[in-house]
Amino acid sequence: MRHAKAGDLPGGPDAERALNRRGLRDAAAAGSWLRGRGFIPDLVLCSTARRARQTWRQAAAGIGAAVTVREDPRLYEAGSAELLDIIRKAPPDVAALMYVGHNPAAQDLASGLLGQVQGFPTAAIAVIGLAVPWASAAAGDGALAEFWAPGSPT
Repeated sequence: MRHAKAGDLPGGPDAERALNRRGLRDAAAAGSWLRGRGFIPDLVLCSTARRARQTWRQAAAGIGAAVTVREDPRLYEAGSAELLDIIRKAPPDVAALMYVGHNPAAQDLASGLLGQVQGFPTAAIAVIGLAVPWASAAAGDGALAEFWAPGSPT
């Protein structure tokens, strides 16, 4: 999941940008969509950027289930290769893992796993099924199960 729409923070650090009203609404809708589809993560890897943490909190409220969350500062500036390395270290008993972070890493990761380009607007979610364990995930190992973005049919 890419973080929801954030506002500007003139003169402040980018990591402290907060969600705007639209972002708060879209993140909550994303959580409701996940719950409605039965996509409840076992583990969430979340960037430490304020907008990513806010996105997860809003989505989590919509999901309405207890989920283990790991905030990882590496996710703030991670590219897709580093992101995939972090995901590969997920415990093998985690069946459903969710990343909440940033573009271009979110789009590039999804595109790499799927072997195709997938646009990724703010708050977008790509649900990707893997044919291999986390530890051996590589380019082309994924299949797109579902995709949601704000404004998509629920």
